[in-house]
Amino acid sequence: MAQQNNEIWGHPRGLSLLFFTEMWERFSYYGMRAIFTLYMTNALLMTNKQASQIYGSYTGLVYLTPLLGGYIADNFWGNRRSIVVGGLLMALGQFLMFGSASMYTNAGLAVTMMWGGLLFLIVGNGFFKPNISSMIGQMYAEGDRRRDAAYTIFYMGINLGAFIAPLLCGYLGDTGNAADFKWGFLAAGIGMILGTVLFQTQKDKYVVTPEGQPIGATPNRAVSTTNEAGSGGLGGSQIAMGVGISVALFLVFSFLVKFDTVASLIYSATIGMAIMIITDKSLTKIERDRILVLYVSAFFVVFFWSAFEQAGASLTFFADKQTDRTLFGSTIPASYFQSVNAVAVVLLAPVIAAIWVWLAKRNSEPNSLLKQSLGLIILALGYVVIAFGVKGMGLGDKSSMFLLIALYVIHTIGELCLSPIGLSLVSKLSPMRFVSLLFGVWFLANAIANKAAGQLSELYPPAGREYSIAAENGIDADTYKGLLEGTTQVTPDIQAKAAEANLPLEYPTFMGSPVKDLYQFFMIFVGMAGMAGLVLFGLSFPLKRMMHGAD
Repeated sequence: MAQQNNEIWGHPRGLSLLFFTEMWERFSYYGMRAIFTLYMTNALLMTNKQASQIYGSYTGLVYLTPLLGGYIADNFWGNRRSIVVGGLLMALGQFLMFGSASMYTNAGLAVTMMWGGLLFLIVGNGFFKPNISSMIGQMYAEGDRRRDAAYTIFYMGINLGAFIAPLLCGYLGDTGNAADFKWGFLAAGIGMILGTVLFQTQKDKYVVTPEGQPIGATPNRAVSTTNEAGSGGLGGSQIAMGVGISVALFLVFSFLVKFDTVASLIYSATIGMAIMIITDKSLTKIERDRILVLYVSAFFVVFFWSAFEQAGASLTFFADKQTDRTLFGSTIPASYFQSVNAVAVVLLAPVIAAIWVWLAKRNSEPNSLLKQSLGLIILALGYVVIAFGVKGMGLGDKSSMFLLIALYVIHTIGELCLSPIGLSLVSKLSPMRFVSLLFGVWFLANAIANKAAGQLSELYPPAGREYSIAAENGIDADTYKGLLEGTTQVTPDIQAKAAEANLPLEYPTFMGSPVKDLYQFFMIFVGMAGMAGLVLFGLSFPLKRMMHGAD
């Protein structure tokens, strides 16, 4: 009853608080991300491949630690305390990035501080990310049809922050002067402080259930004992089994499959945690079926985000070096293009939400998995547009910025069909005692995807930047192209020059085939996302029955 007169936007007022808290956190994350690879390549003078590796490892680990944060919140701290701790740790991480960029000329110290900043950002995000998402669904009564719309509104908050961040942090940091990157990182840190203070001062008043009870003040495991038939959840033996499986898989991925340490950690933790939860003896058949649906959805989400997250890596390289960014006599910073997706979300999210409501009123709304399959197919179409747009583009040519903008807008439509629907699906299908932990598992799919995004970005073919570096080191364009094609012999002199400049001497390969140009590179994502979307479309119908009416 207490909640009836405490609404805004037709939803509980607590949604607006979480909206703006998440907005500032996303401002911090996307502000840093907008200039991160540019900082590494233009200030620390790393290669595209080195920057892609670090980018993929960082963004992958950012989505791995919600597993730990979700478990601690569910069992010990509760959502509220976890969010505040996570916000403060992330702010500290951004300030360390500011310190790194302040002394970029001392490469050793700058890189050390950068790794320290990334560590705090990774751990802090683990406490923050799964807990704020899991609180939204608890503000609504069981069966409240506003929940999907609530997650879409919340998603607008994410993207409002993501829209502002590249513009402000890019304006301050991406100026063409390496000394200015620090101001972008500083702004990201201040944004994180603002979001944490907002949540801490307003949470008691607004983040409550329909009955007016505080959400997230106590661990979800304690709440579930009175609301669910199952026991309190994971026991010591179950956790030991999950850890054991994860360790065994880590060794397999590291020494047999030959993945790097971060990839091995992410993949092994994801599989180990998924097995640990699904084999818990407290689960009923309905709960287990619903969790299996979440796992299938999360698997296909990997294909989406590994292609979508090229925005912070290969698509930033493309914007920086191979896009004509001149407009009305001024050059638009490459980091600005990362705002296109966010502003498109803010503009299009109400339209997409209205479409779902319109279809629901006519009993024609597609189920969540169908929406996600549509998102994958639309993502593939975005890459079709840019692939054919760059086909035949010469070495010195630059693409129109409107081609890149078109890709981001199309990707946004796909994102709105997949991402907020996925968050809502986790909320609807998760048992209360596992809700934050299952949000952690959901974000593990993002961890795999972001790590894969970095690995796929490494396939970005040598282009203008590499040819310029070759020329600076006494290797002319024809010779360098011959080296890449394998038609020119690599002499000891060329080998030494290339090694000193971190210059690749062969094309990257994908499934045994060389990736020689941007058309081939972008078509990788067309095939990957398009096929995944079609397969999920076919699976969505039998999986709907396993939701047991929760969709």
